[in-house]
Amino acid sequence: MISILVVDDLEVIRRQIGIILGSQRDLNVVAEASNAFEAIRNAERFQPDIVLLDISMPELNGLQAIPLIKKVAPSAEIVILTQYDNLFFVREAFITGAAGFLTKSDVPAELAIAVREVFAKKELCEQKYRLTHSRPARSEPARRQGAEHSIVNKETSIPT
Repeated sequence: MISILVVDDLEVIRRQIGIILGSQRDLNVVAEASNAFEAIRNAERFQPDIVLLDISMPELNGLQAIPLIKKVAPSAEIVILTQYDNLFFVREAFITGAAGFLTKSDVPAELAIAVREVFAKKELCEQKYRLTHSRPARSEPARRQGAEHSIVNKETSIPT
């Protein structure tokens, strides 16, 4: 069973994600968090396989929380769930250590599949983006280089 920590400042979003994932036999939401500090505590306590993490949260945003979560739960894979459909956020998410990126509008159709793919150590990015290389090493220069060169927009223009 894949254990999941859901982090979003909006309770309605956490509930929707819980409903979607709760219908899957192999997925188990072990904890929720409404902010990054609570997410760090719950990641340390529950050691989830997957952390579903919003970017926009008060006090400390999801991108800032990624390395802190990875420090207390190094085996956890982080999937960013956000309303922002923006190449900057995609790059920053991968640079800071995320394994996946989805917009919240894609959640109902793709969330369970996304969790399974990231758990299986596959990179995950929205359909309009693709990764041309496997996930780079965890060192900072390698992450930065890999993120800058591996995310390519399938569309003719880069989203802003």
